[in-house]
Amino acid sequence: MTKQDLLRNIAETAYNVGFGAKKHFATYDITDKVPSIIGFLSIAIGILGLIFECLAAKIPSAALVILGVLGIVITLYDHKKEQYAEVGRKLTELFNELKKLYFNTKSANDLEIPDLERRLAVIETEYSKTGISDQILFSGWFAHYKFFWEQQIDWIEEQKQFRFFRDKVPLSFYLAILLIVVTTILSFFIYLYCISHVSGTA
Repeated sequence: MTKQDLLRNIAETAYNVGFGAKKHFATYDITDKVPSIIGFLSIAIGILGLIFECLAAKIPSAALVILGVLGIVITLYDHKKEQYAEVGRKLTELFNELKKLYFNTKSANDLEIPDLERRLAVIETEYSKTGISDQILFSGWFAHYKFFWEQQIDWIEEQKQFRFFRDKVPLSFYLAILLIVVTTILSFFIYLYCISHVSGTA
């Protein structure tokens, strides 16, 4: 393996490890913080509903029910949220080791490459044994923000050249936007149909 090939492999592994660490931290943050936010919103809307009748209507009430269901789903991860934080910390340590390995490789001579390859293989083995596959909904979105906008990844971009729309914005986000647009258009046409139907029967 050439030095350039090794640098590329280290950067690829660092991306997987770093993003994995952020995804575990995202699951921890969502599990830890969102239930209290949901509780606050539910209480606040309930209190304001005593003053403003519009907040006691069907749509706000349905939204509160949805928030309640979301809160129940999140609590399913509560018993192991500390495990997600611990794995996130371990993966961050591996990420930092990969960063050191990357810069050591840049300054290495050809005779040192085999030893550096072995060090990379050890880190990759440790990474494959560490992660938790079951992650909470939307953790990927949050992990994209944490990795691409909070993490220092200039050294990885030397090899990977991330693109904004392809890499830095998750594909599921585009699908969600498309679903919202389609649902909005369908709702609009259904509304027009109902209005015209009511007017025709009047």
